[in-house]
Amino acid sequence: MNGRSIRLPLATIECLHLSGLIDEFTSVLAMSADTSDPGIDRLTPDVYPEDAAASAEFRSATRDDLIDRRVQDATRVQHALAPFVTADAETLTEEQALTPRDITIPPEDLDAWLRTLTAIRLVIASRLDITTDDEQRDPDDPRFGVYDWLAYRLDTLLTLADDVDETAF
Repeated sequence: MNGRSIRLPLATIECLHLSGLIDEFTSVLAMSADTSDPGIDRLTPDVYPEDAAASAEFRSATRDDLIDRRVQDATRVQHALAPFVTADAETLTEEQALTPRDITIPPEDLDAWLRTLTAIRLVIASRLDITTDDEQRDPDDPRFGVYDWLAYRLDTLLTLADDVDETAF
């Protein structure tokens, strides 16, 4: 990627909801040392599935660093959202909620955004028992909407990053 920033369009309400998801995610990460959580386990999978002892040793040696990296990434994303998270979603008018905002993502923060949205999506997938994207979903469960929205935003970010790379040549 070159030195050009990415401008990610999000509605005000999307900024608020993403900020809330990040808050929940960092809370889960903060509790990861004290509890066994399938969502966190999904972020730190077995690297040696055929050797449980080797996997446990590797996880023990790397888990805290991986969790710290996730927290740092989430903090970078939260920092970018902070100027747009000034109101409570309940107090916004429809016009205010749908007002588009351009979040500027410097090239050095793009990976943090991608890792954070992916990690949140993986934690949600663990809560929904999703192991593949081909699984049947309950259309009435709002968590699937969040899961799909995160996939859409990840795709948007990747497309924007590709567009910036293509214009660099």
